[in-house]
Amino acid sequence: MYASREDIGYDFGDDSKVGSKPIKPNPNIDGGWAWMIVLSSFLVHILIMGSQMALGILNMEWLEEFNQSRGLTAWVSSLSMGITLIVGPFIGLFISMCGCRTTAIIGGILNALGWILSAYASNVHYLFLTFGVTAGIGSGMVYLPAVVMVGQYFQNRRALAQGLSTTGTGFGAFLMTALLKYLCTEFGWRNAMFIQGAISLNLCVCGALMRPLSPKELREKYVMGNDSEENQAKVLSQSTETIKSNGVLGEEPEKKEEAANEEVLDSVQHIEIGGKSGSGRSMYGLRLFKTVSQLTVTVRKGFALWYSSYFGAASLFTNRVFVAFVIWALFAYSSFVIPFIHLPEIVKQYKLSRQDNVFPLTSIIAIVHIFGKVILGIISDLPCISTWNVFLMANFTLVTCILTLPLMQTYIGLAVVCALIGFSSGYFSLMPVVTEDLVGTKHLANAYGIIICANGISALFGPPFAGWIYDITQKYDFSFYIAGLLYMVGIIFLLIQPCIQKKQSREKSTEEAQV
Repeated sequence: MYASREDIGYDFGDDSKVGSKPIKPNPNIDGGWAWMIVLSSFLVHILIMGSQMALGILNMEWLEEFNQSRGLTAWVSSLSMGITLIVGPFIGLFISMCGCRTTAIIGGILNALGWILSAYASNVHYLFLTFGVTAGIGSGMVYLPAVVMVGQYFQNRRALAQGLSTTGTGFGAFLMTALLKYLCTEFGWRNAMFIQGAISLNLCVCGALMRPLSPKELREKYVMGNDSEENQAKVLSQSTETIKSNGVLGEEPEKKEEAANEEVLDSVQHIEIGGKSGSGRSMYGLRLFKTVSQLTVTVRKGFALWYSSYFGAASLFTNRVFVAFVIWALFAYSSFVIPFIHLPEIVKQYKLSRQDNVFPLTSIIAIVHIFGKVILGIISDLPCISTWNVFLMANFTLVTCILTLPLMQTYIGLAVVCALIGFSSGYFSLMPVVTEDLVGTKHLANAYGIIICANGISALFGPPFAGWIYDITQKYDFSFYIAGLLYMVGIIFLLIQPCIQKKQSREKSTEEAQV
């Protein structure tokens, strides 16, 4: 038996009360249009995360073009990766107010604009603004909705669905590395970025596919979740079954807010009915007023949900396991990003360019990463397997590989370690699943926004730190060692906090029994 979100005791009250009357399952949950959502998310991962994993190619071009230090030049890639993730909490606010579809379409336009403007860069600092900030924010506005929509459309096969959609990162890293190499060779890096900007407009199409679920469809999903609770209760291992959290988000504030919003709309409706006998101009004004009122209600409602998740009485941060998860994320992502950014330089330093040109090490990571996500997703969906345990085992494997990589100075040795890095990093597909099980579907956008924000901070400072260490020591060894040790600290937090909570829960249960 494994702990579900209800066992953890962190219920945000998003599960509707279901009566004894059976409700027919929605065909779009775990099937139908849900697979179109997976396809959309898969393409988003190719165009955004895949492109960012291939930035090592452009990084070398920028080093030659602008003659700046490795540490300063690496900030361009780090800003793009970091901001994509750091803006997660603010994108959660956009999603609460505008929905995933609108947010993703706007993000696709912004991302394409960032790539195109970067083609006219005159220095590295120009790239900070156009590629790092503009394209980074656009990427974040598409990436988070792509993950959230898969979580909304799937109940019984969430890990597999997230695994399939996030394999786009691996496919994208492989395809975009080859594409950017070809474009840079044939047309130069400036034209390559212009062409990539045009390709990125396809993100708007991906956003258009993100059809939102109606409240009725969401309720039907919860019914399905209740019917298969035993199969879904796999977030934490047996050591964390009885974790109890502090806050429960009350329904009363939300009901009061909804009642106030309804009053506003009803008053507008009465004014509109009473003014039908008026002039055409006054009717136009009433319609405009109604539209503005509805928009205001939507914004207020979205902001209230966003605010309560971060600063309310039942803030996400009252869940200590979730806080440990955030601390882990602060250290984890840079350990995965650093090899992608600096492997081309390491290969050149070890004089292995000839072998790497035949089969690039980054491509090995990308290809195996695809299989890692799917296989780990399938394993995690098995009834007898804990998603949390699979997640931890993959993390231990990855940190071991990061610490081992500097010791490998032959192509074969580096290829083996890179393959293990690619497979174990497949745990990324489990992150949304673990997050959803901790906080529920209703708060997934805000909670996962915090997680990827922490990942973004890690990605932002990791590669420049590695470049700075290289500028001092002329070696990348210490960069990998320090990144690996910090990563291990994050894993220890994931292990210790549930044990502490388990002990506290037992003590509390003992006290209640004595009373």
